[in-house]
Amino acid sequence: MTRIDRRALFTSGAAAALLAATGTSLAASPRAGGALRLALPREGGLLDLVARGAMLDCLTEVAPDGLLRAELAQSWDSQDQARVWRFDLRPDVIFHNGQPLQAKDVVASLNGLTLPGIDHLLVTALGTHQVEVQLSQPNPHLPYLLAGSAYAIAPQGAVDLPLAQLVGSGCYQVERAQEGRHFRATKVAGHYKDGQAGWVNSLDVIVIPDASVRAEALRDGFVDVAALPQPKELLKRGDFLYYPSAEDMALAMRPDVGIPRVVGQQSALDDGRIAERWWRL
Repeated sequence: MTRIDRRALFTSGAAAALLAATGTSLAASPRAGGALRLALPREGGLLDLVARGAMLDCLTEVAPDGLLRAELAQSWDSQDQARVWRFDLRPDVIFHNGQPLQAKDVVASLNGLTLPGIDHLLVTALGTHQVEVQLSQPNPHLPYLLAGSAYAIAPQGAVDLPLAQLVGSGCYQVERAQEGRHFRATKVAGHYKDGQAGWVNSLDVIVIPDASVRAEALRDGFVDVAALPQPKELLKRGDFLYYPSAEDMALAMRPDVGIPRVVGQQSALDDGRIAERWWRL
């Protein structure tokens, strides 16, 4: 195969950079700083998944170890045998455009959506920082369901905008984006998750359709993580880390990429949350 033209690789939309999301920890604790560059294939909408995971938050989230924890909601309780739920929102959340999170944003983002096993739901604001969710059928798993990427919150419910225009409350805000080709984001200063997530200063996600080109981009140091189901001879075993293993591989990464000690097995890309959960050693 002809070697990559380095300038063409990173000035065209066919450049490289995506990340992986599971395995064994590479460091005792996360470190702040540096950049993370991810190379992904075109199919499956993976660039969009990772970009939105970096910019948008949900009411709840599933941590790397698979446990449910609060995100935009700081607490919740249920009534009427889990048919009615109330969520108290964090009062310290600021969207990337400088506006504070309010209950009306949650109402606009969630009303009209469907959930597994639920015919319909009705979301209403009970105050500036409290919402009520009424379900057509009781469901004790609602907080887990609302952690899904389909239930992200944006100002006035504008969750479906192009990446370059998208505003969220996540650890990263868009710097530039080209749909289906490239996404770059920078860390939000003073974020409510500081010290808990959002370790790297910047994130680049680049679509490289050809797996062999992704492998060479990783090998030559242009990206830090690449989706590589079959690296073949392009990677020397031992120089890189693999997930879930070198024999059954979905992701390859440079040895100076750190990941959580425990990462759930639901998705190799950790449901798009790699940007805020991985770090550079």
